[in-house]
Amino acid sequence: MSGNDEFYQKFNSDSSKSGNFKFNFLIPFLSGVLGTTLVIGVAFGVPKIRESLVTYNPSSLEINRSNESSNTGVVDLVSLKNYSDTAVFAASKVLPSIVGIKVEYTVKSNFVQGLSQVAQAEGSGIIINKDGYILTNNHIINSSDSSIFYEVSDAAKVYVYLFNDETPYEAKIIGTDEETDIAVIKIEKNDLTPAELGDSNSVKIGEFSMAIGNPLGLGTSVTSGIISAVNRSVTSNDGTTYNLIQTDAAINSGNSGGALVNAEGKVIGINTLKLSGTGIEGMGFAIPINETIDIYNQLINKGKVARPYIGISGSNLDEVTAKRYNLPVGIYVEEVNSDGPASSSDLKVGDVITSIDGTAVTTMDELNDVKNKKNIGDEVTLDVYRSGKTRQVKIKLGEKP
Repeated sequence: MSGNDEFYQKFNSDSSKSGNFKFNFLIPFLSGVLGTTLVIGVAFGVPKIRESLVTYNPSSLEINRSNESSNTGVVDLVSLKNYSDTAVFAASKVLPSIVGIKVEYTVKSNFVQGLSQVAQAEGSGIIINKDGYILTNNHIINSSDSSIFYEVSDAAKVYVYLFNDETPYEAKIIGTDEETDIAVIKIEKNDLTPAELGDSNSVKIGEFSMAIGNPLGLGTSVTSGIISAVNRSVTSNDGTTYNLIQTDAAINSGNSGGALVNAEGKVIGINTLKLSGTGIEGMGFAIPINETIDIYNQLINKGKVARPYIGISGSNLDEVTAKRYNLPVGIYVEEVNSDGPASSSDLKVGDVITSIDGTAVTTMDELNDVKNKKNIGDEVTLDVYRSGKTRQVKIKLGEKP
């Protein structure tokens, strides 16, 4: 029996043991549905942003050292007026472009026929067009899910609250994209104030940042801090890795979809999640605004995002597992979709993908990073290990359905 076949049998056996995961996960999730904002964890695959870290040469730093004998312990007062003015300016500029969002869902019991109730979620959004287009998170608008206990509908109604306006404006969902956690909605109102977008590729660690949104449904509020990291890799419960901006500006439930802005009041990110728990404080994350522009333009113009597509499911083979089954490190092909581009190629279940177009890959995330830089219709070449030999498989990329 070949290593590929032996691993395939073991994979099928192991995967049958994972059924309790969704059962255990969805019970606490239901309580979240009936609360405020549904923060379900980002699910995207945001394309990588270019790193913009500031590099310091220790030998070039000028450090002023005072004479210890002259230290009296008295510290001169430093005026914070400039910092305060910066925060006031940034807030004043962007506040008219930030909205509160309220979404209504129907939660239906799977045990009691006819039993259902309405649940609400709160979130935030950013006005990107004076004619009523609003950018927000997909997980606010599109929170449908199901379990053996219940089913959550798609958003039944979406309401938008403008700054200093208590009027609820019903919004239409223009498009949603689960992979990037981006959504666009629209209200029928003109002459709105669109936010000015900054350049998230030029964001530097340590610079001023302000998070603006609708925390806990209380209305628009601001929190400030600094940029803690850029191009920060965050892995969700399902194993998907995202590249985000990290900030210590407080982000709470309801801030999702709101703006992370710089000292000029320009939007550099979309607040999307935070880490919480014992020993965790001040770790919030935002989707870089540069990575949303093409997405929201496609959602507005087409209602969806067109992406290149191979049409396979795979699992990552690390060094330990690969050695156990005498396979190379790479991506084990679990399934070749019958209607996908790969079905017309020589790729087979049990193959191990080790590179794409000459770039070595060891995980599905790495494979997708290379693939997502291609265009629909491009041909890619996979290096594939099968039955002790390496061969090349060519696949013409299709459009993801």
